[in-house]
Amino acid sequence: MSKGVTETAILAGGCFWCLEAVYELLEGVGSVVPGYAGGHMTDPTYEAVCSGTTGHAEVVEVGFDPAEISYREILEVFFSIHDPTTRDRQGADVGPQYRSAVFYTSQEQKATAAAVIEKLESEGVFDDPIATEVTALERLWPAEGYHREYFRTNPQQPYCQAVVGPKVAKFRRKYADRLKENDVAGA
Repeated sequence: MSKGVTETAILAGGCFWCLEAVYELLEGVGSVVPGYAGGHMTDPTYEAVCSGTTGHAEVVEVGFDPAEISYREILEVFFSIHDPTTRDRQGADVGPQYRSAVFYTSQEQKATAAAVIEKLESEGVFDDPIATEVTALERLWPAEGYHREYFRTNPQQPYCQAVVGPKVAKFRRKYADRLKENDVAGA
């Protein structure tokens, strides 16, 4: 883990390139690693996961310093950057690999996730019920190396321009006060 990182959150909210691009900008986050969780295949590959037959979700492992940002705040960002009301889908990305899920690593994380979902539901933040699954993490498989910092290294890729870029721009506007110091200007 990176310096200051003492806790992790494992989150699935569609394509992991989108989640990685957002969380790497968030103050208090020291590392973001794309991967796969929640499936039945050993050593899954991107191609296998994209087939929708392995049961895995595309996830990010967000390493953070709880002295700077809480797990609850990590989840609040999570629920604001994707649609948690659709099953097995985020926009045009369809399949179980794109489901909304929180993979908890402790009973405290499980309780926090349940509390955040309950609060969002009681406040009527979304028109439809939240479909995010809250599941114990059994195993996390790191994604292939070329997925790391994908948006940063492939900004001209069509998916990045059409989907990731607008999501990052929306995040920057909404959380301008929570951006890492070196990203305040959108660097």
